[in-house]
Amino acid sequence: MKDLKNLSATELVSKTRDLEKNLFDTRMKKVTGQLADSAMIWRLRKELARVKTLQTQAKGKK
Repeated sequence: MKDLKNLSATELVSKTRDLEKNLFDTRMKKVTGQLADSAMIWRLRKELARVKTLQTQAKGKK
């Protein structure tokens, strides 16, 4: 979490896009039966929520 707080607004947007893409890809792997670690979806969702929370907090400070 500490490393996320040090990211700029544009880096947070980029991280959000990356996480959303990874989450989509992971869900597709689950549907096709290629995903060995189903907890990966949970971890990606939590990380995405953390990044979006930091984005919202940054907007509130402006």
